[in-house]
Amino acid sequence: MPPPANRRTGSSRRAQYNAFIGYVVGTIGALVGVGLLALHAGNTTILSKLRGVTADATAPAAKVTATSRAAGTSLYDTLTGYFVAGAQNARLQREVALARVRLVQAAAIEDENRRLKAQLHLTAGAWQPVANAWLIASTDSSTRRYAIISAGSAAGVRSGMPVVAPLGLIGRVLETGQKTARVLLITDGESVVPVRRASDGIPAFAIGRPDGSLQLRLISLGINPLKPGDAFVTSGSGGLYSPGTPIAVVMSLTHDGAIARVLASPASSEFVTVQSIWNPVADPTLPPPAEADPRGKPRK
Repeated sequence: MPPPANRRTGSSRRAQYNAFIGYVVGTIGALVGVGLLALHAGNTTILSKLRGVTADATAPAAKVTATSRAAGTSLYDTLTGYFVAGAQNARLQREVALARVRLVQAAAIEDENRRLKAQLHLTAGAWQPVANAWLIASTDSSTRRYAIISAGSAAGVRSGMPVVAPLGLIGRVLETGQKTARVLLITDGESVVPVRRASDGIPAFAIGRPDGSLQLRLISLGINPLKPGDAFVTSGSGGLYSPGTPIAVVMSLTHDGAIARVLASPASSEFVTVQSIWNPVADPTLPPPAEADPRGKPRK
C-alpha cells in the first residue's frame, strides 16, 4: 500500500543513516582531537612532525601549481612583449637617430673648439692682432682671388693689414666697410709676398697663380737649391707682413724657383685674424739699431 501523506522525516532510513554517520564522524573527530591534545601534552614535537608530513604530502601539488603560475607569467610576458614590441622598436629607433644627431653635433663642436684654440694660439703670438673675424665669402675658383671677412673699420681694420688663419697667411685687406672688409688673397695674380725658406732663409717672392697655387721666384738666380717639401714663411721684407708666418710648401721645381701649395686655403678656413701692418722699427722682438757717436761711427 502507498505510504501515508503525513510521513515524518525522522522515519526516513537515509536521513537516519546520515545522522548516524554524522554522529560517528563527529565522535571520531573529537576523539582524534583529544588524542592529539594528549600527544601534544606528552610530546611537544608531534604537531611539528605532522605538519612536516602534511607539507611533504602536498609538495608535488604545490610544485605543479608554482610551475603553472610561472608558465602563465612567462606566457603573459611573451604576449605582452609581442603586442608592445612595435612601439618599443619605434621608440628605440628614434633614440638611436637622436643619439647619432647628437654625436654629429658633438663632433662639430669639438672641431670648432679645435679651430678656436688654434686661433687663440695664433692671436697670442701674433704681431699686434687687430680683430678676429669669420671668413664669410671667397672667390677661390675665380681668376681673381678675393675674400670677405666679418670685421671692418668699426673693429679697427684698415687697408693693407695682413689677414692670417691658423695654418698661415691668407692675404691682406684691400677695402674696408663698416662691418666687413675685402681681402686680396695671396693666390691672386696681383699679390706678391716676400718669403724665405724656413730652414736656411733663402729669399724669394710668392706670386699668385690662376690655379690657386703660388709661384716662388728666387732672388738669386743660379743653381736651384729648392726641393719638394721645403716650407716657406714670410720674410718681413718691405714692412707689411710680420716675419715667420707660414705660407706655402714646395710641390715642384721650375728654372727660377718652384710651384708651391698654399697652406691656409680659404676653402678650409673659417676663422681669421687681422694683424696690424708690421713695422720693423717698432717691433720689440728685434734688437735696437746701433747708435752713432759724434764722429759718425756706430757704437757697439
